Amino acid sequence: MNARASLLNAEPDSAARELLGRCCGASRWADAMTMRRPFKNDDALFAAADEEWAKMKDADILEALQHHPRIGADLGELRKKYASTATWAAGEQSGAAAADEATLVALRDGNVEYEKRFGHIFVVCATGKTAGEMLALLQARMHNDPQRELGVAAAEQAKITRIRLEKLA
Repeated sequence: MNARASLLNAEPDSAARELLGRCCGASRWADAMTMRRPFKNDDALFAAADEEWAKMKDADILEALQHHPRIGADLGELRKKYASTATWAAGEQSGAAAADEATLVALRDGNVEYEKRFGHIFVVCATGKTAGEMLALLQARMHNDPQRELGVAAAEQAKITRIRLEKLA
């Protein structure tokens, strides 16, 4: 058995559900994952996470998205995040240059437009992405129809959930 599966298997239901809820904010997903314990190993955990996420309805996806901070909601926070590569979280791209002010402003403004268009926040698996790359993704996704975009956001949530599950040890 591996560390993540062992940890989740050892916890009482409420604690396991809380840990899983930190990985994905969809309560139905966290409940389903809690009920699927014990996990044979980490691979079984990851497979179950994907299987349960595939069962989620639009409302579940939207609930998960509500648990994310808005990317670019605050220009000051964006400046701090992209001030230098030294402040990036572990595992992110270390060779990217600092973001310029115009990119940060465009990212902030693009997020506002995105939320108006789709009714939910822009979510992307940001690990390893520069502000410019995130802006390009946001701009490209603005052309999606709302249902397609919700599917793209759901796929990004699945990537984020996986990364968070991997950190559970």
